[in-house]
Amino acid sequence: MRKSSSEAKTTPSRLRCAIYTRKSTEEGLEQDFNTLDAQREAAEAFIQSQRREGWIVLPERYDDGGFTGANMERPALQKLLAAIEAGKIDCVVVYKVDRLSRSLLDFTSILSQFDKRNVSFVAVTQQFNTSTSLGRLTLNILLSFAQFERELIGERTRDKMSAARKKGKWVGGCPVLGYDVATGGGRLVVNEQEAEQVRAIFALFEQTGSLRETMVEIQRRGWRLKSWTCKTGEFHTGGTFTLSALRRLLSNILYTGAVRHQGKVYSGEHSAILEPNQWERVQSLLPQSIQPRGGMRNKHQALLQGLLHCECCAAPMVYSYAAKGGRKYPYYVCRQAQKNGWATCPSKSLPAQAIEGSVLGRIREGMNQTTLWEEMDRRRQREAIEAVVERVGYNGTTRQISIRFRTSEAAMAGQEVRA
Repeated sequence: MRKSSSEAKTTPSRLRCAIYTRKSTEEGLEQDFNTLDAQREAAEAFIQSQRREGWIVLPERYDDGGFTGANMERPALQKLLAAIEAGKIDCVVVYKVDRLSRSLLDFTSILSQFDKRNVSFVAVTQQFNTSTSLGRLTLNILLSFAQFERELIGERTRDKMSAARKKGKWVGGCPVLGYDVATGGGRLVVNEQEAEQVRAIFALFEQTGSLRETMVEIQRRGWRLKSWTCKTGEFHTGGTFTLSALRRLLSNILYTGAVRHQGKVYSGEHSAILEPNQWERVQSLLPQSIQPRGGMRNKHQALLQGLLHCECCAAPMVYSYAAKGGRKYPYYVCRQAQKNGWATCPSKSLPAQAIEGSVLGRIREGMNQTTLWEEMDRRRQREAIEAVVERVGYNGTTRQISIRFRTSEAAMAGQEVRA
């Protein structure tokens, strides 16, 4: 018995297609019909041409506007990969291969994730078949050229910016206090009102010789950092001064009418706000930059690094030291006070030996330790403290220390002792 023609036909299986689009810059994205829309329209037309094969367009959009293809740190790409991992996508469609990635290494990683979930990959303008060795070779050649093009563009951009800096031109970025970007861009013009503030700040520092005292006076006067409006019309309000921001302002050679590039100083196209002699005097008064000791690697084996917090402003207290006469004086300082000045925090700082001794004594007392702590080196003491202590708090107003223990045996967890 012969089957009818309708029975002989088989319905193609449904292929769920996700469209991914990308543009490296944000320029033009505000338009009603931009390049992301054009890429998606071309991909939709291609999928529509394959509808007899069961291809359908998923409504979810995966658009990365203003993201480079040099890495995978793109929100829409991560969203796409998560959907693939969840089994919601059968095929990924792009306009060109380099829209997905311009890095050969990243592209290989992405394709391996596609293969793991049996997801197909299609580029509308570049036809190839990754199921054959010749197709994979073609894809790798295309990707190699895409990566080469990205690196070439980067080199040209860096060379152009370097040449512009050597001519003293403004090459973009956030404008600094005292200057505005000229209409049309490319040049800085003096903002007289802000320039007076800059001169006053330099004069204050020359008078006091102290970053902290200068910042206290700046805060008393209510001065803030630069406010500006970007090309899109979005207004950015200047933030409050911090010690690091004040140091950057006082060390910025831009105010002398010069620019610095790769360690060399060039005469700038913009007008100076300060006399070079005044700027040089301020540089001689600026203390050398002192990085917080310890850090994530804790090379000084600070016993309470990462554990000690200021209770007054909920900020961590970091290990540092002062050197005088060839001797080091270690201490812990509240990061809030370190950043915004002593007046912002009652805890400020406290000697490392005192706080570490108090905490060690409390651990031995509360945990009934029989180990001779004095015979342990700093690394072993640090490991022992981390094993039982979750957090140490210090209140500079009441001079109280609170310890939160990890183990249930420490019934005294959270009780306070005087430093």
